[in-house]
Amino acid sequence: QVYLAESGGGSVQPGGSLRLSCVATGYSYNNGIAWFRQAPGKGREGVAAIYSTTIGHTGPATWYADSVKGRFAISRGSGESTLVLDMKNLAPEDTGIYYCAASNRPLWNPYAARDREEYQYWGQGTQVTVSS
Repeated sequence: QVYLAESGGGSVQPGGSLRLSCVATGYSYNNGIAWFRQAPGKGREGVAAIYSTTIGHTGPATWYADSVKGRFAISRGSGESTLVLDMKNLAPEDTGIYYCAASNRPLWNPYAARDREEYQYWGQGTQVTVSS
């Protein structure tokens, strides 16, 4: 069983920064892992993900939603079981509950990486609020 615990949410002004962390217990390092978010009154959407690459590539690949490219960065933390999301230049539309999600298998392309149906394990979420 995989357990995910997010931390690091909070309230910031527009233009501010936050770092979210997710500790994944029981997670297999090569499986897909991602951040999703859900804004008030909206569905859950993919924000960023780490997925596997085909043989011959070096290192895992990352996918970002167009709305966060250049502002957010997903990475492994100091341990294999930690996932980090560094967010900068935050805007009010980034407000929402941010969820860490893990798959039970490797994901091999960005289409799978951004699909919430590919993730079987979810954390409880952490609130991010951006307002002046």
